[in-house]
Amino acid sequence: MNRVDLARIEKVVAAARASARLRMNDNLHGMEDPIHRLLNATEPGTYVQPHRHLLPPKVETMAVLRGRGAILILDDAGNVRDRAILSTEGPVLVAEVPAGAWHTLIALEPATVWFEVKAGPYAPPQPEEIAPFAPAPGSPAAAAYLARLVREAAGDG
Repeated sequence: MNRVDLARIEKVVAAARASARLRMNDNLHGMEDPIHRLLNATEPGTYVQPHRHLLPPKVETMAVLRGRGAILILDDAGNVRDRAILSTEGPVLVAEVPAGAWHTLIALEPATVWFEVKAGPYAPPQPEEIAPFAPAPGSPAAAAYLARLVREAAGDG
């Protein structure tokens, strides 16, 4: 039986904190499985470049098991169309990203751990699935862009 317990969450949080990207996945699935389930531990300051699951279109369902985070849905120009703040205390506990929608995750508290579910199997992202309006991770513009996304996640954008 595959389990997610507090020790497993602590382990993935520690790995995220030690990672240069400030995030770490812990897959509960195999890469060829038809349904992917994973933990995604994130720290404030991690930059998840906006992307979409288009080829084929996939709905992505997310919940926060620890901490507090935001999901932002963006239009083709990179403007925030919708947002959801998720935490274990609510009011939003689970949110679904529509298939093919541009989206990103924002960690609003340290040690934010997401539980994500989407269709498999894994395929590397294609160029049309990476937002052309968003700077690449590690680029000089990425930090300023992330700061803007954090403000918009908080409703201050």
